[in-house]
Amino acid sequence: MSSNANKIVLLTGFAPFGGESLNPSWQAVRALHGRRINGHRIVARQLPVEFDASLKELRSAIRETKPTLVLCVGQAGGRASISLERVAINVDDARIPDNAGAQPVDCEIVKDGPAAYFTGLPIKVMLMALRDAGIPAEVSQTAGTYVCNHVFYGLMHALRNRRIRGGFVHIPYSPEQAQRHPGAPALPVETVVHGLRIALQVALEIDVDRKLAAGAEH
Repeated sequence: MSSNANKIVLLTGFAPFGGESLNPSWQAVRALHGRRINGHRIVARQLPVEFDASLKELRSAIRETKPTLVLCVGQAGGRASISLERVAINVDDARIPDNAGAQPVDCEIVKDGPAAYFTGLPIKVMLMALRDAGIPAEVSQTAGTYVCNHVFYGLMHALRNRRIRGGFVHIPYSPEQAQRHPGAPALPVETVVHGLRIALQVALEIDVDRKLAAGAEH
């Protein structure tokens, strides 16, 4: 049996998209590359904002790193908090083309796959820990229908018969981005980095989530 010192957490972020010149998900993830949490080494990988290529890159990274836990991080401009995603749904419905020009509409991610997968991470305990640290956080009931949800669903499908836990987190615009989007909330990348460290610490320590009210009316 391998020791914790040899165990790996795979942490992924995305390339810029939608006309942006940067993506804070990759900035934050990259800052944690090589760090250790609970004896686990973090390996960061950037995923392309492309429906087809994103899952190929993700599956390749999982095969290469053999992680015990996978956390994928994406940007959700307009959100004000770190969003711990609860559920991924089996549909692509792209409002805008991806970086390769693909724009699937009402397409299954996995043909005849389950309608949805739920996260394998203790998102309620993660939520408590983030809020206790003064970091704005929420449980989100939708990861959208763009490449982020595509990756989240594909991740959980890939892990369905493996002893690897996985999940997805959305983060807001960085302050630099928000300057170009008047009125949009932002969160400094340094705060996101701190939040990801806390989230991963909890995920590595806690196997069974707590029943805490963190739902939504709409």
